Amino acid sequence: MENKTNALKGEELMLIYKAHQPVKSAKKPGLILLLHGIGSNEDDLFRLAGEFPAGFVIVSARAPYTVSPGKYTWFELGFSNGERVINPEQAEKSRLVINTFISQLIDKYELDADKVFLGGFSQGGIMSYSVGLTFPKKVNGIFILSSRLLPEVKPLIRSKEELESLQIFIAHGTNDQVLPIQYAHDALSYLRPLSDHITYHEYAMPHTVGNQELEDVSNWILAKSH
Repeated sequence: MENKTNALKGEELMLIYKAHQPVKSAKKPGLILLLHGIGSNEDDLFRLAGEFPAGFVIVSARAPYTVSPGKYTWFELGFSNGERVINPEQAEKSRLVINTFISQLIDKYELDADKVFLGGFSQGGIMSYSVGLTFPKKVNGIFILSSRLLPEVKPLIRSKEELESLQIFIAHGTNDQVLPIQYAHDALSYLRPLSDHITYHEYAMPHTVGNQELEDVSNWILAKSH
């Protein structure tokens, strides 16, 4: 495997990122795009690149908004009367930026546009929902780790017919105290009428990424990319 680090400014690609490239072969590689959680950066999920299947360029992107040095977010988050309140303008901008970024990566690395998987942890999972469910032709599948579906995105979600080609993997820890597992149950209840292609797993873990979870995601990507 060849590791390459890319820190490209906006005039080249929309987001700063790190990329893990497979050994060159006759086949065009696919894309696995990883989105980190709030207050993290591209290094966080990039360390997991070796856990994913061969035959893909694995990209870990940095969110565009700065929380503090080395810590980034896809949108600012606050609380009002015990409820989570997002910055909707930032969330929408990030949704559109990620969509464009996928196209840029496909062009830059000459990737197979029919083998694109988008996933993330926590807030990165929120953005994976937001992009995949509103641009379902852009990605083959989304994998959502310990996350939630934004109410603000629901009006933008495409029809069941348009979502027919989108594979969805949802995973959550039963002991998650940051985003309780009810968020996963709520997303399932909302999405099941819209999709017959949902895979769901629960794990006895807190708000984290688990080894068994990663193995399950990797196997799911392999199964859905053929």
